[in-house]
Amino acid sequence: MTDRKIVVPGELLTDQRKKLGEHVFVDEGMVYADSLGLAEQDSDGVRVIPLQGRYMPQAEDLIVGIIAREEFSGYIVDINSFYYSFVRKDNLRKPLEKGTVISAKITSVNEINEAELDQIRVFYDGEVLDVSPVKVPRIIGKKGSMLEVLTKGTGSSIMAGRNGRVWIKDGNTALLKKAIKKIEDEAHLSNLTVRITEFIEREKKQALKAK
Repeated sequence: MTDRKIVVPGELLTDQRKKLGEHVFVDEGMVYADSLGLAEQDSDGVRVIPLQGRYMPQAEDLIVGIIAREEFSGYIVDINSFYYSFVRKDNLRKPLEKGTVISAKITSVNEINEAELDQIRVFYDGEVLDVSPVKVPRIIGKKGSMLEVLTKGTGSSIMAGRNGRVWIKDGNTALLKKAIKKIEDEAHLSNLTVRITEFIEREKKQALKAK
């Protein structure tokens, strides 16, 4: 069984020998949290899922970016990080304009955390929401379970980037925004997929009654 609780930096998690996950450290045999977040531990391992933080590019991540400027061989892309990314023109079917919203896969990250992008997809219309990057896994859910709840419940198209940007279009986007905000606020709670499913259905019923 997995134990979960909110912890602060420096809080003692366990004095037992366990496999160390993310955002923990060992001092004199004791395991401590190095971030504000949700501590998870079971009989084998312990880790902390941060509740806030800045996106750090990682290879294989799918992200939502915004074209910042054009250069000779490609485009500089704002990926909601301390670092910009680059996409080569020869990886694109047609030119892009400043402000264009894209999704992309990070193919590599160099020693100064600059990321190179591929598999570019251009989004037309819609809007981009900013969320905490550490909450994105909860918005996606296990094997995409939360995204399925959101798309079916609101009829919207959604692309959740690992970098804390969520592109949305069509359907009931007002309800979708409320649901995403609820996920962010309750990311530390268990049974979140069930909570959001019930929330969407309750909101839709209330909207029908109000008509």
